[in-house]
Amino acid sequence: MGEAVANVARRINATVEEEKDTLDLSKCKLINFPDAVYKVLRSVTEKIHVITLANNEFKSLTSKFITNFSQLRELNLEGNNLTKLPDVIGTMLHLTTINLAWNKFTAFPEKLTDIKTLERINLEGNEITDILLSGADC
Repeated sequence: MGEAVANVARRINATVEEEKDTLDLSKCKLINFPDAVYKVLRSVTEKIHVITLANNEFKSLTSKFITNFSQLRELNLEGNNLTKLPDVIGTMLHLTTINLAWNKFTAFPEKLTDIKTLERINLEGNEITDILLSGADC
């Protein structure tokens, strides 16, 4: 467990110190996005455009995460245990790519249709059996 925490801390520190536009916390055994990370990233939050949280153990994503990283262009949540996204996901005005492959979705996350900039959605390997989009033009 201590090694996992140290790994997360190293990756976050590298993002801050090198002023990267990418935060990669994949394969860190995370079950949620740690609150302390928001404080550490406070000075560079607006510069981060890509976040990878792939292959962790997330069951949900919080509204706080979405509002803190509303400037994201790419979000990779592949290989978690997500079944839904918070409604506030629709407010991400810059998001072009979201990877939700290999999660536990049974329905298409309809709020994604509110994101006009979204170009790519990957839902491979989920358990979606039907796509019902209210008001969608086909």
